[in-house]
This record gives sequence, C-alpha cells and structure tokens, in this order.
Amino acid sequence: MKNLICGFEKMSMVDYDGKICATIFLGNCNFRCPFCHNSSLVLNYQDIDKYTLDEILSYLRKRSGIIEAICITGGEPTMYPDLEEIITEIKKLNLLVKLDTNGSNPKVVKSLVEKGLIDYIAMDIKNSFVKYPLTTSIINLNMDKIKESIDYIMNCGVDYEFRTTLVKEFHNLDDIKDIALMIKGAKKYIMQCFVDNGECLKQGLHKVSKEDAEGYKAVLEKYVQKVELRNYD
Repeated sequence: MKNLICGFEKMSMVDYDGKICATIFLGNCNFRCPFCHNSSLVLNYQDIDKYTLDEILSYLRKRSGIIEAICITGGEPTMYPDLEEIITEIKKLNLLVKLDTNGSNPKVVKSLVEKGLIDYIAMDIKNSFVKYPLTTSIINLNMDKIKESIDYIMNCGVDYEFRTTLVKEFHNLDDIKDIALMIKGAKKYIMQCFVDNGECLKQGLHKVSKEDAEGYKAVLEKYVQKVELRNYD
C-alpha cells in the first residue's frame, strides 16, 4: 500500500491527556473543512516526504520507558488501508494508542476497538447535523455514519472525548444547543479555540470569543458530564 505517514512529532505533552506521547500524522482526508489547519495533509499529502513505519518503531524502541502513548491523527486516519498494521506494531511495544477521527468510518473504528487496538478515541463534532455539509464542504455527506460513530463511541467502553473547533463564521448558540442534544450524556466534550496558522483551507476566519465560548459551555454542561475549553487564555 502507498505510504501515507506524512509527519511524526517525537514528543508531545498535549495530544494525549496525562501521557507523554508521540504523534503520527497520516495524509488524506474525505472532508474539506475550511478551518482545517493541516491543509497540506489534506491537499498535498502526495508531495510530502514520508516516514516509514520502521523508522517510527525504531525511535519508539529507543524511547522505551519515556514515551507512554501514540496519537494517530491526520488527515483522517481511518482512510488509510494500513492503519491496523501500524497500530498492531505499536501495541507490540506496550504503548497506549489514541485515535483522532472525524467519525465518517464507524466500521473501521469498531474493528480497531473490537481487536483491542485503541485505548482512547477523540472524535471531531464538526457542527450541528444540519450544518455538517457546510462545515465539511461535503454536500452529500452520509450523516448516518456520523450518528453511528457517536453512538458507538459513547457505548463501546473505550475512553473518549468529543471536540469542536469553534469558528465564528460557522458556529453559533443554536448550533451548540443542537450539538448538546447530539452528544447528550457524553463523558467529555472539548471546545477548541480556532487558531489561524496561515495554512487553513480558507482564509479570513475568526475565533469565537472567550465570552461566547463560556456561554456555550454553560449550555453544554446541562447535557455533558465534563465540558472544557481548550487554548482559550
């Protein structure tokens, strides 16, 4: 299969809560979210220099006892045919594995969980159901798969979080109320502050103010066990 390992962060303190981890970035994505800050992994992944799995495993072996976990992100990792092979090899090193996903491939997520390959799932909730096509730039998006992923993640027994990157042009209070109903009863939901790093798919977008984000948080706390703001000073 074509190698899609487009990036490797050797150490991170923020990608897996409470763990020292390394992060693998896989190229390609089936969404085109305008505020995506990893646009090169979405649009130009074929042209990025790749890491081999052997290179990554060699590094992890040398950092045994220091690195506790691996975060696999993208792009959208569940699109990669060799994802299971990568995780299987990582698990042989007795490392925890966190999977970042947009929830569009519940069959893949289920397979990985049922094989004991995933320890933590972070699923992006892009927006209210009605605004998913606008937010992902996918007009005929199969929302049944998004709903299936939400339901499965909440009930599969693996630790998880849902999260939304708040963007002024895409999210308002009504959207947040709809999201609250979508994930009612969830353990953890995080609202992330949008940061324009200059590489977003669309320019000129803005973050939601901290004041508004705090208001959203108050609404969500009626439906979700734990709500956090991330990267809001």
